Amino acid sequence: MEGEKSSSLLINTIKTSFKSPSLPFIFLLFTILAFFTFQITTNDQSLFHLGVSNNRVEFSGSGFNEGGLKSCSGFFQFGYSRKVVKSILEFGGVGDGKSSNTEAFREALEFLGRFKDKGGGQLNVPKGVFVTGSFNLTSNFTLFLQDGAVILGSQDPEEWPIIEPLPSYGTGRERPGGRHISLIHGNNLTNVVITGQNGTIDGQGKMWWDLWWNRTLVHTRGHLVELINSHNILISNLTFRNSPFWTIHPVYCSNVVVRHMTILAPLKAPNTDGIDPDSCINVCIEDCYIESGDDLVAIKSGWDKYGLKVAHPSSNIIVRRVSGTTPTCSGVGIGSEMSGGVSNVIIEDLYIRDSAAGVRIKTDKGRGGYITNITINNLKMERVKVPLRFSRGANDHPGDEWDPKALPKVKGIFISNVISLGSKKAPLLQGVEGAAFEDICLKNVSMLDLAPSIQWTCEFISGASSMVFPEPCSQLQTNVSTSLC
Repeated sequence: MEGEKSSSLLINTIKTSFKSPSLPFIFLLFTILAFFTFQITTNDQSLFHLGVSNNRVEFSGSGFNEGGLKSCSGFFQFGYSRKVVKSILEFGGVGDGKSSNTEAFREALEFLGRFKDKGGGQLNVPKGVFVTGSFNLTSNFTLFLQDGAVILGSQDPEEWPIIEPLPSYGTGRERPGGRHISLIHGNNLTNVVITGQNGTIDGQGKMWWDLWWNRTLVHTRGHLVELINSHNILISNLTFRNSPFWTIHPVYCSNVVVRHMTILAPLKAPNTDGIDPDSCINVCIEDCYIESGDDLVAIKSGWDKYGLKVAHPSSNIIVRRVSGTTPTCSGVGIGSEMSGGVSNVIIEDLYIRDSAAGVRIKTDKGRGGYITNITINNLKMERVKVPLRFSRGANDHPGDEWDPKALPKVKGIFISNVISLGSKKAPLLQGVEGAAFEDICLKNVSMLDLAPSIQWTCEFISGASSMVFPEPCSQLQTNVSTSLC
């Protein structure tokens, strides 16, 4: 049905344009053809599968994936097979969906941690439903969920202990003080793989969402997976569901690959971001399908004065071939916690539908930091309320003492080959007073069916544009032949 609606919308657009053909109409024909070509490759939301043999991972870290498409998976370097392979059943695990397996997982990880410098270890989770509280991973380790395996987060908050806030946040993101640990956690690790034969990790987040909605939450909710100060991480070929808070949160990490993942949460579940690289370098996110109650992907780097003090940027990040929906937020967001800086980001080949925004850059006074050298290319959207958005004024700070003079610097945002169907508004591009967003370049950008009365909204920005329909705001009408684009 969605395809039929899109086709009808395009046909009406073509009929209207044929009455007075023009150069913009010719451009529209090219973008329409591009849209249909992209749909052919993105409407199939079936899961991707990583090669698996005898429950061991087999993949290539080359510059192309199994289908010959560009891939950044080479950020992760696998090395050798794990020397010791165990099943959770060997540690007393019971997959009946009722029994607690917290001690089984913790005992298994303690045992396999003995081999982190002796060839590494792998823990297999067989078919069944295994309820558990939080457990910590170890280095040179693989968590492997076999076909039909489900890990369920415990409904006992005591099994999600309170830990210290992150240094770049200074306090809990939602409540003052400490925060609940993630279901699957790790700190100061190297060479970690979380993968399998499309098994599932389900945080059973409703208990936590209710606490948030009822305003009875005492400490900030835990993530589904959080890895801190870690290097060489692969998360792949699984389904993650119902995270209490952000789903995948690597922070202060390097060489992180998240690919071939399905991430799902109810569309009204609060703050259930899909993948949030935070103060990380060399991150690859590709070939994922995400439905959530917040950003599908959000790139972060710390919160106000705490992020400025730690000064750990996010850099060299690729987000590629991600599709999904979020009615409250954006397909890919940068910020709003970006005080440590964000640079050198490539976002390409996205398909976003039924969402509040396609790509959004979020910041504010008090953040400081910078966002620079961001490339956004080949973005297709259907029924996205605001296709492109720069926003400010969240009034969201870690305390009352924040510096209004700490202004963010945003410069060098390159956006090209964008097509949007069914948007309600034109792009909303609002910089920060006293810190205008500079060097914004838009090329080959088309919102096909906006009402003629709908205008772009632009404040405190400057840049250039070419082949943009409908005509952009005056701040972006500089001749594109300048060195900017």
